[in-house]
Amino acid sequence: MNNKKTKKKIAWLRYSWGDRIFLAVVYTSLILITLVCLYPLYFTVIASFSDAFDVYSGKVNLLPSGFSIDSYKLVFQNKSIWVDYGNTLLYTVVGTVFNLILTIPAAYALSRKCMYGRNFLMTVFLITMYFGGGMIPTYMLFDSMNLLNTRGILILCGGVSVYNVIVTRTFFQNNIPDSLMEAAKIDGASEFLIFGRIVIPLSAPIIAVMTLYYAVAHWNSYFDAMIYINDVDLQPLQLVLRRILILNERAYTDALEGGASAELLANAANRAHMAVTMKYALVFISSAPMLILYPFIQKHFVKGIMVGSVKG
Repeated sequence: MNNKKTKKKIAWLRYSWGDRIFLAVVYTSLILITLVCLYPLYFTVIASFSDAFDVYSGKVNLLPSGFSIDSYKLVFQNKSIWVDYGNTLLYTVVGTVFNLILTIPAAYALSRKCMYGRNFLMTVFLITMYFGGGMIPTYMLFDSMNLLNTRGILILCGGVSVYNVIVTRTFFQNNIPDSLMEAAKIDGASEFLIFGRIVIPLSAPIIAVMTLYYAVAHWNSYFDAMIYINDVDLQPLQLVLRRILILNERAYTDALEGGASAELLANAANRAHMAVTMKYALVFISSAPMLILYPFIQKHFVKGIMVGSVKG
């Protein structure tokens, strides 16, 4: 242990004063950036467990004030939240698998130099990134397909992200050598066999990246559900949390306008204050699964995103 410390000290002394100042500035900047990134998450947690009035008054900054779990109790009193948690899990898992089934083969095909017309197809893909039919024509299209107010629309809608296809294609071009696939062809392997037995096992980093990208997008999605889903039993978690929050924020205003008694006004004011802590509780509840998932794929994620973004 002492030898390691001695070696580090000697290595540090070899730096010039200019290098030392530069390293000190770099490390200080990194620490500050890390704190800036972590503080919102930290504040979300402590605010969700603090007293509602203290959070509303701005007394919570670095430490929780008046420990309370009332905001979580109020959220989980709504039984529909469990149904919608299940809906979101279903949409995320099935939707992500569907996205990967479309994205990975498409990116692999577009990365193959021997594919006829791949440049034209890539141009068609790129056009869809900048031009679309618009909300009303899209709504009419889904209505004609009888997809409105069904689970399928949240899975099928946005099946492929062109940006993700480009990143995945770049990964295949830079990391799967043509010589490897040519050798497999000489041994009699078909394109399907090459894709399933060679390409997929070598593509764990980019698959992990795409899985995280698509899963986060599905988990946080609410706009499509707000437009295309009217059945409360089919709505995802984000819409339910939004509805719970709005109901509590409007409680005090509705009580005032309705000429409620002093007791009801006090209760409504407490719910309005509670809505502030509920914001943070809802953010934590909705973010927890993704925060739990990330450490398991972090190693592949870092490698995949760096390699897949070298060049287009």
